[in-house]
Amino acid sequence: MENISIQSPIRNPMSPPILTATNICHAFEDGVPVIDDVSLTIERGAFVALVGSSGVGKSTLLRVLAGLIAPQRGTVQFANHGPIGIVFQRDNLMPWRTAYRNVALPLELAGLPAAAVEPRVLHMLKLVGLEGAEESYPAQLSGGMAQRVALARALIHEPSLLLLDEPFGALDALTRERMGQELLRIWREMPVTVFMVTHSIPEAVLLADEVLVLGKRPGTIVARVPIDAPRPRTLEDQFAPAAQRCHAVIRAAIGQ
Repeated sequence: MENISIQSPIRNPMSPPILTATNICHAFEDGVPVIDDVSLTIERGAFVALVGSSGVGKSTLLRVLAGLIAPQRGTVQFANHGPIGIVFQRDNLMPWRTAYRNVALPLELAGLPAAAVEPRVLHMLKLVGLEGAEESYPAQLSGGMAQRVALARALIHEPSLLLLDEPFGALDALTRERMGQELLRIWREMPVTVFMVTHSIPEAVLLADEVLVLGKRPGTIVARVPIDAPRPRTLEDQFAPAAQRCHAVIRAAIGQ
């Protein structure tokens, strides 16, 4: 399938890509290859989604891009030395810390004084729709609320790149839909470059500017599908003929 690139509606076309990965290869400790010869660029301000069948190496690739795993071959170049935010499928909140203190943690570790931390944390909790839940502990939060806290924590240090690894995969269908819409709202209010791994084709098409398809293991990118749909988007947009055509192209590339 022909590779196609797309410009994000908020991207500066004169800016260099925020991340460039070239010929990335990685294998498990037993030598079984996971990803092979993956090359991609993420433009500044874009929202890129990665889809593929289970077990093809989507999460491994995200961890390589994040610097959590060193590739056995290939290079990852990050054009901006600012922080990277990461949200995983599990919220990974500290159960003994309130929502406020979970979000504040990165700023505390950076050594910011409490007077500087408080307004930023309160603003971020308001941005993700958790105003009034500052003193709630993770056990008191729903799954969707806990993921909002995790998202706020990832955004609190104003990252240059936000990596999302199946962030809504553990949620029920209705909550997942709501969280997708909330993510789009937050992205409009706080523009950041996003790279999101998801197994949901409709979710990828609804959220992203471009969808990358990772083929069967060892995973490599077999298609780049532009999502030529105006923003803001609503849940109803996923049923539009253009969206359905994108669904069909992506499914064909995956082999479903």
